[in-house]
Amino acid sequence: MPPKQPFELPTFYLPWPARLNPHVEQARVHSRAWAREMAMLEGSGIWDTADLDAHDYALLCAYTHPECSADVLSLVTDWYVWVFFFDDHFLEAFKRDRDRAGAKAYLDRLPAFMPLEPAGADVPEPRNPVEAGLADLWARTVPAMSAGWRRRFARSTVNLLDESLWELANIDEGRVANPVEYVEMRRKVGGAPWSAGLVEYAAAAEVPDRVAASRPLLVLRDTFADAVHLRNDLFSYQREVEDEGELSNGVLVLETFLGCGTQEAAERVNDLLTSRVQQFEHTALTELPALFAEEELTPAECARVAAYAKGMQDWQSGGHEWHMRSSRYMNQGAASGPPALPYAPTGPGTAEAGLRGLLTSTGATRLRSYTHVPHQRVGPSLVPEMLMPYRLRLSRHLDAARSRTAAWCRETGVLGPQPGVPGSHVWDARRLHGYDLPLCAAGLHPDADEEELVLASLWLAWGTYGDDYYPAAFGRVRDLAGARASNDRLKRCMPLTDGTPAPPPANALERGLADLWRRTAGPMAPEQRARFRATVDVMLDAWLWELSNQAQHRIPDPVDYVEMRRATFGSDMTKYLCRLRRGDGVPPEVYDSGPVQALENSAMDYACLLNDLFSYQKEIEYEGEIHNGVLVVQNFFGIGYPDAVRIVHDLTTGRMRQFEHVLETGLPVLYQDLGLSQAAREALDGYVRDLQNWMAGILNWHLRVRRYGAAELAEDAGGPGLPGGAPAGLGTAAARPAAWTGG
Repeated sequence: MPPKQPFELPTFYLPWPARLNPHVEQARVHSRAWAREMAMLEGSGIWDTADLDAHDYALLCAYTHPECSADVLSLVTDWYVWVFFFDDHFLEAFKRDRDRAGAKAYLDRLPAFMPLEPAGADVPEPRNPVEAGLADLWARTVPAMSAGWRRRFARSTVNLLDESLWELANIDEGRVANPVEYVEMRRKVGGAPWSAGLVEYAAAAEVPDRVAASRPLLVLRDTFADAVHLRNDLFSYQREVEDEGELSNGVLVLETFLGCGTQEAAERVNDLLTSRVQQFEHTALTELPALFAEEELTPAECARVAAYAKGMQDWQSGGHEWHMRSSRYMNQGAASGPPALPYAPTGPGTAEAGLRGLLTSTGATRLRSYTHVPHQRVGPSLVPEMLMPYRLRLSRHLDAARSRTAAWCRETGVLGPQPGVPGSHVWDARRLHGYDLPLCAAGLHPDADEEELVLASLWLAWGTYGDDYYPAAFGRVRDLAGARASNDRLKRCMPLTDGTPAPPPANALERGLADLWRRTAGPMAPEQRARFRATVDVMLDAWLWELSNQAQHRIPDPVDYVEMRRATFGSDMTKYLCRLRRGDGVPPEVYDSGPVQALENSAMDYACLLNDLFSYQKEIEYEGEIHNGVLVVQNFFGIGYPDAVRIVHDLTTGRMRQFEHVLETGLPVLYQDLGLSQAAREALDGYVRDLQNWMAGILNWHLRVRRYGAAELAEDAGGPGLPGGAPAGLGTAAARPAAWTGG
């Protein structure tokens, strides 16, 4: 008799029917023979034939790829046999004994079996079934795909393999990740981005390389990944947590973070799973058509992207059906009825089940996202004491920066109305003085000379003004077309080559950016200038995302909010300019590593959520804003303001603790793994200090600035051009010149 399940599986939101590929039996026979040929069965010490038959990966692939041919289904099934064998092989060889050194040596060999130019490429002689299987699958798959797909699929495969070390480290330390960290790392180690690459192959739906990194396609891939992983966490909790001692499971993560029971944590994971599926739907319906038009995709390219989205829908519904039937997972009493007939809906994958899901509490969450009443009276913001382990230092050039920033704002016209734009008078001298953006810059860049600090302060002023200007000029009248036109003009104010003409500035925002671009990008090399320009573009496009949500009256999905908040925060610019200060001292692979990205993201999230705590009354009561982390948490959990504050505060503390944890445990291992020189270590240590200054400076600015107090907000109500509300937007910076947040 199987052991008792630790919780009752929740009611799942299943909007798409599951279908079964008619070639499933052929794939079973083929994959069994292939696994035996690769030495994965009897004698491997991992599986025997009975194990493989019980797992039934052919059924998984037949459900997740219901329309592909027999040959394609067999090849895709081989890929899944390989990836699950890798997972179990890695567990037995390294996880159980906590052998990190052996694991790293094992993983370091695998990329050599995926040459990006496979024709005539030499690969090592395989030493084990994992290497043999990867070499065979790569050679059979990549000839049909483009170089862009090979690059993307190889990267997702390497991420899947390498991030197994992160799981191993967490097991060794007995550490459960915080929710944001978990979602990010699960995408890499969980394999769903890798599965999305196989969707492109199986559905003949290769995404055009020029839009593969666009927001809509990244969101589709990430929401697909999150939904796949969270669903798997619910079904695999018993095996992973109770049998294997695994700590990388979403139910355990929320159980630990929320301090609740296992059943409640499972329900909350299901709520998040539902939210991610609904974000997938929202993106496919509202953002893909705009992408097609903006990027001028051909009809054939549009059809491939649509087929890609449909393929990921098939994968999610089929993956759920397989989880209910595979012996690998906890699914007692979950399956209903026989397996699906070819191309026919069945059981819990039907429209009726999807309707039931909409009528549950998760449906209520979706409804709440569109029915928030703006300008509710909420009273003074509740701001708990913030964890800050790093000492504040201020630049000695603060007074000079204040004077010169005020003069620049007057000269560019920031302090007055903009021609032909009603409601655009968002700043005056009193507000500029109260915001004291140079104080923020002085804490973020304490070692700056006067010119560096002035430039940082000016970027803060420009970014904060822009974040205030867009809601006033475009948000209140729902003028998304005007905002897009403004973005296009602003981007032309940042030419990539010397001598390229820019349009004459039409307003203060354009004048300010043109001036700052000349000062900042002028001395850069062409490649640096292009990368810098891309970071500003990300922030500008994030302003459009906010306006689009505002127009739809839609509170964002929690994960989408956290990730886009970094963009509205200007974090890409922050990171890049911070890195430029360190010159060539830090190798690119260090910046691309998991530990450094974890440092950056945890610092960004700490600052963003800190701002949300301070700015809650300003944004919710005075501005009618919906982009606030506390409100997002209120909406998602259906809880009151004080309880949401507690959760957001716990998350800021968790992100700071993660920052400290990576410093203590992740960076020393990174130094050792990459064999960094002393000079490179010192440069990276300097970058870490920049991030520490950034967090300390932002907190100090919030505590001292005249922007968030209840009395100040009441006094500012009806200020220049904004009846009934103070301006939106907060400037923050981490490096020369700077970057900012919204709020």
